[in-house]
Amino acid sequence: MRISLFAVGRLKAGPEKELAERYLDRFAKTGPSVGLEFAKLTEVTESRAGNGETRKREEAVLLDKAMPDGAVLILLDERGKALDSPAFAELLGSIRDQGKREVMIAIGGPDGLDPDLRDRAAHTLCFGKMTWPHQLVRVMLGEQLYRAVTILSGHPYHRV
Repeated sequence: MRISLFAVGRLKAGPEKELAERYLDRFAKTGPSVGLEFAKLTEVTESRAGNGETRKREEAVLLDKAMPDGAVLILLDERGKALDSPAFAELLGSIRDQGKREVMIAIGGPDGLDPDLRDRAAHTLCFGKMTWPHQLVRVMLGEQLYRAVTILSGHPYHRV
């Protein structure tokens, strides 16, 4: 199953970008052993529209353009469901085992995500109830994708 990431906002050179890339590289190298493949990362510049609702709608259009046909949409949103790492791994494994070929995980911009996307998403998840900077969310997502692979493969990286 191919997993794509969509992010409103671009990471600038620096430690956050390096760490995010390191975890995504680990995920890309280890994922195929459990049937998970890193497909692509699509970064878009946040909309310059005059209000938040319009910005969210414009960013949703960009997500629609980037999303592979038939992809399962997973949104990261502070109002989403909090999962522990084994449950996140189980979710990805379950989607894979249902024969789904594509997953898109989306990180919204500073205004959040368009409500229409929440209605269409198969899953809406959060990394806790706090609001996180875009740069850290990217790092945390990369790490959780890598951790999911290690959990699914029985590797001892994840300890409780």
